[in-house]
Amino acid sequence: MPTPAQWLEVRAHLLAHRHALAVEAAALYPDVPKVAGTPLLTAPHWTPPAPVPLAGLTLELRPSPELPRSRSPLLPDGFGSYSEAVAALAAPAVFQNRATYRLLGFTGRHLAFGPGTYFDGIDVGESCAHEYAARSLGLVGALPQRTAIGDPCDPSRRPVNVAVSTLTLRHDPVSGEATFFLHWRDPERVGHAGGLYQVLPVGVFQGTQAGDFSLWHCMIREFAEELLGAEEIHEPDYGNWPFAAELTSAARVHHLGMGVDPLTFATDLLTVAVIDAPRFDALFGDLVSHNDEGRVLRGLPFTAGNVERFAHHEPTQAAGAALLSLAWQHRDVLLTA
Repeated sequence: MPTPAQWLEVRAHLLAHRHALAVEAAALYPDVPKVAGTPLLTAPHWTPPAPVPLAGLTLELRPSPELPRSRSPLLPDGFGSYSEAVAALAAPAVFQNRATYRLLGFTGRHLAFGPGTYFDGIDVGESCAHEYAARSLGLVGALPQRTAIGDPCDPSRRPVNVAVSTLTLRHDPVSGEATFFLHWRDPERVGHAGGLYQVLPVGVFQGTQAGDFSLWHCMIREFAEELLGAEEIHEPDYGNWPFAAELTSAARVHHLGMGVDPLTFATDLLTVAVIDAPRFDALFGDLVSHNDEGRVLRGLPFTAGNVERFAHHEPTQAAGAALLSLAWQHRDVLLTA
């Protein structure tokens, strides 16, 4: 059993080498499909052959079955879960256990969810990532936690929190050109994917009221928080929120697939929101350069060169790399829909 100092050494290695470790970890799953030549793992029925309008997805809410829980042998004495250790020894600025919608199944265009919590995902995914980082340092030889999970794309094997990851494209209908936005996630401020680039906005599918059980409502909140720097939004009245109405009218939103990070098992629903330039500028004239989770890179030209750069040559989260690649493949549909 490691000491707190030894646990922190492995945690530091994980934070410093997340991207390289994720690329390596993908090789553990040679028979699992990857999305668009990236490390993101997927199931055959998760990625449609063409973009699907977000409104074409249906949701179901039902009870969540119990799953067996085990304590990692790599935790220091006195800690019953990975989230407890992070909170006590290495808590980032944003680290709260909130109610989430746990993925129970995804068939075609229908997603089933049940109640879950944010720390459920941390206690499995980050713990398995920690185990892999310990092996990378030569501290362990086997990966019992990861082996027990089996297929990372099977939601019956582990609690699965889904992040709705959105590539935002500002489209100029006159020139036909588009720009996109990325987020550099500050490892001192976030509990997951620190030090990596990611599309934005991204948010774990969660909510506390009936109106929150909506992928689009989740995305609206994240647009306000991540692009405009709004305070954490709780229980909004979507019907009487002018920003929500304007964004709903302006954005053309499509679903491109879903995938699992090979290192952390973070699971992302991949979406694209295209907004014509005049309406984008009216909505996001106060676009922030930083938010609570990191730095915003704004106005990057949506070109083959930039897609190649951030999908394959920069430390970009697997979901973001896959989403950029898929969006480029389907750019004609997305920019003319």
